[in-house]
Amino acid sequence: MRKLSNMTERPPKPQTAHFAEREQKAEIVDRLYEVALDPIRLEELLEVWEGRAAPLRSGPLDHAVVLDDPEIDAHVSRARVFLDRYEATREEGGYRLLLDDIPRSAAFVSDGGPKITACNRPAQHAFGLSDGAALTVLPFDAEDVDTLRAVIRKVALGLGEQVATLRIRSITTGSPVILRVSRIAAPGPHPLALVISTELYWPEDFSATVQEAFGLTLAEVEIVRGITLGMPLKDIAEHRCRSIETVRTQARSILAKTETHSQSELVRVVLGLMDVSFIPTSGVRAVAGSGLLRDVEFHQIRGPDRRKLEYIEFGAPTGVPVLYMHLDYGLIRWPAEAERQAGQRGLRIIVPVRAGYGRSDLHRRGTDHVQGVAEDYAAVLDHLDVARAAVIALGADLRFALALADLRPGMVSGVIGCAAQLPLRTAAQYERMDKWQRFILANARYAPKVLPFLVQAGFSLARKLGKEKFFAQVNGGSPADMETFADPQVREAMLAGSEICLGTRLSAHEAFTRECISSERDWSALIRGCKVPVQLLQGDQDPQTPVQTIRELMADYPQLRVEFIPSTGQLLFFREWRQILDRLVEFLPR
Repeated sequence: MRKLSNMTERPPKPQTAHFAEREQKAEIVDRLYEVALDPIRLEELLEVWEGRAAPLRSGPLDHAVVLDDPEIDAHVSRARVFLDRYEATREEGGYRLLLDDIPRSAAFVSDGGPKITACNRPAQHAFGLSDGAALTVLPFDAEDVDTLRAVIRKVALGLGEQVATLRIRSITTGSPVILRVSRIAAPGPHPLALVISTELYWPEDFSATVQEAFGLTLAEVEIVRGITLGMPLKDIAEHRCRSIETVRTQARSILAKTETHSQSELVRVVLGLMDVSFIPTSGVRAVAGSGLLRDVEFHQIRGPDRRKLEYIEFGAPTGVPVLYMHLDYGLIRWPAEAERQAGQRGLRIIVPVRAGYGRSDLHRRGTDHVQGVAEDYAAVLDHLDVARAAVIALGADLRFALALADLRPGMVSGVIGCAAQLPLRTAAQYERMDKWQRFILANARYAPKVLPFLVQAGFSLARKLGKEKFFAQVNGGSPADMETFADPQVREAMLAGSEICLGTRLSAHEAFTRECISSERDWSALIRGCKVPVQLLQGDQDPQTPVQTIRELMADYPQLRVEFIPSTGQLLFFREWRQILDRLVEFLPR
């Protein structure tokens, strides 16, 4: 451990105390590796870690000891290697991502047993498969299925070639199907193999794309579809109840319109177009909602240092601008009714996606995080020609709102902070937090070198449990937050919005770590120098910033208006959005 310069020298520890410390350190190291191999053990590490770190948080922060143990740091670095391997081979991060990367060919994963493990969407359409379906569902003779099962088992176990190829005739179409079987790394007791077929998937809305791209008739599109899926012209003619000569004439017309010279060249062009159709254009993509939440588009610009920055908008497109800051969990969406009400109230909600979230690039190493985020917000508002906006900031995002007001005087008309986090002064203020919040934020202050591992392990745990169960585990200490999350619209908004932080193919643990570390540095000067009106609405059941802590800090910042809202926690905004939109009126730019 390293003592700060203003601490007095401590006498040597008794031998028994030294032995106890070694035992505790050994237990921490053991727990680190257990978590790296199985993130579900993170809570056990939390308990052991708290036993070691709590004595270090026993006074004013300026007299605190920083947990800086080279031996533990070295083990953390090694444990992250195991955690990285876990992430690379976890169920949804390993073969699920492999399947998602095969958007047009029918593919599935199997251990050679009676059931497949998982399949992609093309396999659902081409073969009628589903996750956990019997291998016998495949449209092959029973003897061919047995042969395929034996090859899968052999390849998965590494008993022969790493890749095997089979040619099997489909009993549905009568056409041959080529299957490529390869071994993949995956967790679990049974080795797995990936099976990719030549059976293709024609997306439902792709016909319109082909028709528009080449100027084809609907009949010609159907012929293109048949050729692409491997059907002979004779079968296409029978299927369409047309003569073979009619279909051949239409095929010649198709080649002329697509400027191709053969059916094989036509297929290559169409498959290329299909690949492009799976890629978002111009940096814009839709977030698929469910239930009542509408889809939104992600827009992309080049911000400071030519880094990519994303943002979304909802509400009234030409309304009064409101800048919304999404918290370190990336909660960029509102409950469906709240988004609808924003439009009815004439509010244009602008939500920049912060550095490292979604597809926004991280800041360069060494960049002052708070200053960098403020510059990014200003860049998005400048791009949209917004000269002045009110701000809604969640949690510690208050620091970004104040930094923006300081960076660009006149750009911020006022700030509403929801369940705001303020700069803490004493170790006791950390001790009042619920254990999960304290585990992350106290370590952001006392053990920043270890924090990246802890955050990455937390993200891995969230993937393993599912975001809903993970939220219940982390916020279970706030009945108000649990009740709020049980609201279907709130749950939908949080699950959809947080995809930029923890999605199927995205993990913003590096950005989350940087946000936590910057939130625990002293940013009180931003509050004292603030020249815009600020209203803080605080929850009486906030697991991160309890009422007592806020009351202690209010004396330091008399310019802040603070009000406690009963029966609310960290999710205050999502529970009380109507009240917040009502109060926002006085802060809107005139």
